[in-house]
Amino acid sequence: MILVLNCGSSSLKFCLFDEHETPRARGVVERLGQRESTLVCERNGEQMRRSLLAADHRRALGAVVDALSEGGLAADALEGVGHRVVHGGERVVEAVRITPDIEKHIEACVPLAPLHNPAALEGVRAARCLFVGVPQVGVFDTAFHQTLPARAFLYALPRALYAEQGIRRYGFHGTSHRYVAMRAGELLGVALERLSVITCHLGNGVSLAAVAGGRSVDTTMGLTPLEGIPMGTRSGDIDSALVFHLMREGKTLDEVEHMLQHESGLLGLSGRSQDVRELETAATDGDEVAAEALEVFAYRVRKAIGSYCAVLGRVNALVFTGGIGQHSAFMRRRILEGLQHMGMQIDSARNRNHAGDEGEVSHVDSRVKILVVPTNEELVIAREVREVLAKAKDIR
Repeated sequence: MILVLNCGSSSLKFCLFDEHETPRARGVVERLGQRESTLVCERNGEQMRRSLLAADHRRALGAVVDALSEGGLAADALEGVGHRVVHGGERVVEAVRITPDIEKHIEACVPLAPLHNPAALEGVRAARCLFVGVPQVGVFDTAFHQTLPARAFLYALPRALYAEQGIRRYGFHGTSHRYVAMRAGELLGVALERLSVITCHLGNGVSLAAVAGGRSVDTTMGLTPLEGIPMGTRSGDIDSALVFHLMREGKTLDEVEHMLQHESGLLGLSGRSQDVRELETAATDGDEVAAEALEVFAYRVRKAIGSYCAVLGRVNALVFTGGIGQHSAFMRRRILEGLQHMGMQIDSARNRNHAGDEGEVSHVDSRVKILVVPTNEELVIAREVREVLAKAKDIR
């Protein structure tokens, strides 16, 4: 069996797959680092919930192991543990066995993903202690985008910054973009090498990717997950000079960073919430500021879709995934308004009645198929862990 871990600063998500790629158990430990954490675990068709006192990642993972064992899923049956790691820099181009050297590299990338890489390291270290001798494999968000051409990943900065410090566009949500692009090809009956698709991962974090022949050729996030489309609390693209202006007005660098990461995006624009569902309700009730925040979001996604049509030339499908992309018929409709001339025409009834599962919401006359595909990053990670382990056996 393969255990997949996705560690955040205050949560630990897990999924256990058997040899047939069937999830045997999944769940989450939330509120890590607080006085009381909560473990929710679905196993054998039942859900269990329990409270944990002052849990950190190691205690949380220990509680997960106990819950799995109680359900007859023994940890000693593990073949490997897969870790979602957000930033691998330019060096990591595929999933890799986590050696001491790779662990140091993940740590070296912390300045590029300060909200994510430290938590991944906590998960790696907790798993190493609890699963002695079990291979640990890192699957990196940035790896899928290592196929970007130089024209897409280089910033117009002094060349030495790239040559000496690796400052460039990396992109994120790679496992999600990889999975939904693959599923789009399967649903359309188009071989991956002939597929051109725009994938839209719309959740609290937001990124789009242009994928040609199964390879990422452009994406909206950059050196860090802050660049791109406005998100739940992140600003997305802004004029860089804004940072200088705010600091001259008296804000510290840390204050500016906190504002851009945690007080901006939909939360900042609306002044009330980062949750699209709440903003949709508020807009329907007449809140003009909430409506404007949603329009800014839709416009920016629409503009990125248009630019990726130019990048790809020919587009087979547009794919929505993530919490917003999968569940908000309202935002899908708003995003696609005015794109009929690009061959993207949504079917109002299909879109409105779509329940968030996998399916098509395009009009019968739409040249570009418009799909909703729930992402499955855990499955991608489990598959990549098996590939890494299989390669290691072949080498031996």
